[in-house]
Amino acid sequence: MSVRRMEFVVSVQPRPWPKPVPEIAAAIRAMYSGRRELPLAVRVRDQLGELFSDAEFAAAFGIRGKPGFSPGLLAMITVLQKAENLTDRQAADEVRTNLAWKYALGLELTDAGFDHTVLSEFRTRVVEHGLEEKVLDLLLAALRDKGLIAAGGKQRTDSTHVIAAVRDMNRLELAGEAVRACLESVSAAAPDWVAEVLDVPGWSRRYQQRIDTWRLPASQTKKDELALAYGKDGFTLLTALYAPASPNWLRELPAVEVLRVVLVQNYTRTVARNGREVVKRRETDTDGLPPGRWRLTSPYDTDARWGVKRDTFWNGYKVHISETCRAPESAGAATAPGHRPGAAPRPNLITNVATTDATVPDSAMLPPIHQALRKRDLLPDEHYLDSGYPSAELIVGSLDAFGIALITPVLLDHSRQARAEQGFAASDVTIDWQAQQVPCPAGQTSSSWTPCVQYGSARTVVTFSKAVCGPCPVRTRCTTAKNGRRQISLHPREMTEALRSARAEQQTKDWRRDYALRAGVKGTIRQATAVTGLRRTRYPGSGQDPSRTRLLRRRTQPDPP
Repeated sequence: MSVRRMEFVVSVQPRPWPKPVPEIAAAIRAMYSGRRELPLAVRVRDQLGELFSDAEFAAAFGIRGKPGFSPGLLAMITVLQKAENLTDRQAADEVRTNLAWKYALGLELTDAGFDHTVLSEFRTRVVEHGLEEKVLDLLLAALRDKGLIAAGGKQRTDSTHVIAAVRDMNRLELAGEAVRACLESVSAAAPDWVAEVLDVPGWSRRYQQRIDTWRLPASQTKKDELALAYGKDGFTLLTALYAPASPNWLRELPAVEVLRVVLVQNYTRTVARNGREVVKRRETDTDGLPPGRWRLTSPYDTDARWGVKRDTFWNGYKVHISETCRAPESAGAATAPGHRPGAAPRPNLITNVATTDATVPDSAMLPPIHQALRKRDLLPDEHYLDSGYPSAELIVGSLDAFGIALITPVLLDHSRQARAEQGFAASDVTIDWQAQQVPCPAGQTSSSWTPCVQYGSARTVVTFSKAVCGPCPVRTRCTTAKNGRRQISLHPREMTEALRSARAEQQTKDWRRDYALRAGVKGTIRQATAVTGLRRTRYPGSGQDPSRTRLLRRRTQPDPP
């Protein structure tokens, strides 16, 4: 039997999964008789049946063309592949040789499987048609039907770093490697154009090998000269590519756009009075070097960014994992919503996975996580988070919009007065919201109440008059402002009260005992990184544009990190 390979034009006619072959089923039951646990693939097929139907993935395939391998089965193979941390080639071998996999997929004993590239093409189609979360959605729906998961209860979320599948580069290496990658891409696409148009002395020597620290000069002066040379070479190459006589399609090469962005972000080009072109490297203070969330870190992965979380500094992405959980005191009781009396306790199950670049703060991801959980009808009653997620706006907004109570430590008051523990912090004053006044601990009353916008959020600035604060005997404990008067910035009433309540509550023993439930998500993250290799991406790019990533890989393979 010939090995199947997915062609460019593939059609899919949805069909039900074939039933496990009796001979294979009998062999597996015999091999795993007694107390031996059945393989994961067998248990999944026995308990969940046809988990991923072809119809759910039909939108990614045509109705005409060469028949392709079942997309539902490919989805199951992808899940088993990730569960065992296998490469595409290894997964294709398992389909051919592993009886448990053949049982789960309903394949004949003599089935030759498919070429390993089918898996890559399947993932590309899934991403291009926005079906990235389809597998998780179908799995959660099946588990919900079996009563293993339901809305309500408790969930916990945490994030961890993911390292991009490219080597780390400093700004000098990035500039040189962007020129080299563009030059190689253009040379492969139009060698005759390169030979006819480009004739720059030193390019063959400068860009013959990859740019890395080991080959760079030790002198800082020579490094600066080399950085300018990379910039000038890049602008020279782009000028030639965008010349009227150059083919338009060359400008559409991904490497050309990458080089253009790298040059714009890292260099300035001006024309002096004498008509001479001046190229300079951008600096943060003088030339407007873009912030980290916009700067490219590699010409081979345009989605990766440098990120920092506490003492961890990495180039890549960040992944957020949410899962259900139960309080220790209810571990032996069936108290979760929708749980059948007498049934075994529900397992902790992952309900959402979200990936961003490394610069996106955790707080920015909380609303999208809640929206994804609402779409799956799996919103919890209580959501356990670390201090990186909450804010006054999110504490109130999550309860109002989603009915979710955030169980999370909020940042304490870090003002000078609060740190000293002997002054009058903002939390020490009472607020008369009706009269729009704030009495201070010394008995004086604020003189102004000014609504405004600070850092993009609504605030109210309360000010005490200088005539009141100036002669106050406790002024030094209250403010050290040069103008001699105290100002307090307040959130809207509901947020201020929620923030004060959360700060007071998290000081209690009951809250700390309850919050200990969040620590369990660390074990889930550990399992994800150790079992599935989540710590490092398998391919360059976040998957938002697989065609671009595939072209970059064809042009030149990224150097190992």
